[in-house]
Amino acid sequence: MSDIRIKICGLSTLPTLEATIAAGADMAGFVFFAKSPRHISLETARALGRAAQGRIRKVALSVDASNADLDAMVDALAPDLLQLHGRETPERVGAVKARFGLPVIKAIGVATAADVAAAAAYLGAADILLFDAKPAPGAAVPGGAGLAFDWTALRGHAGGEWMLSGGLDPDNVAEALALTQAPAVDVSSGVESARGVKDEAKIAAFVAAARR
Repeated sequence: MSDIRIKICGLSTLPTLEATIAAGADMAGFVFFAKSPRHISLETARALGRAAQGRIRKVALSVDASNADLDAMVDALAPDLLQLHGRETPERVGAVKARFGLPVIKAIGVATAADVAAAAAYLGAADILLFDAKPAPGAAVPGGAGLAFDWTALRGHAGGEWMLSGGLDPDNVAEALALTQAPAVDVSSGVESARGVKDEAKIAAFVAAARR
């Protein structure tokens, strides 16, 4: 079996969380960003967090959140990791990590190899870099749009732990892994039947394809 680590992001219901665990994914991502169709309330986060506890690593995703919002999110979900998906600076990433004592994933928008190189600024602050497609100018949300970037920009990337995201689905994840040699992958829209609606069969197919 492959040792690729797999994160299913944007979970919002108990059946899709259970499907993610049953498929053998390593991480379950929960979105706390009101503009996202995958945003969950603190009440939902509390229920899903209890269901996931000890069964899969929980990741709380936020976008340029205040300390007060982060406090509420962490209190509700009790996450194992935090994912910062906005314009957080390396200093802000370090401050968040220090505040909660949790590993931090920092999302990096990529359009060209220069964006990958610029991510080096976060190496001392973030525990894991997540390379995602750079959103279009003026986009309401910074990810989860099902867009891929030129994966060859990551060829030979070395420097800390990292994950590949952006436009992945059950049909292309094997190709993406072969091309980039990524140690971990993250998917959201690629396992949905409609925007924001996770599909249990697609979750299982994605994990199986990545493991192969």
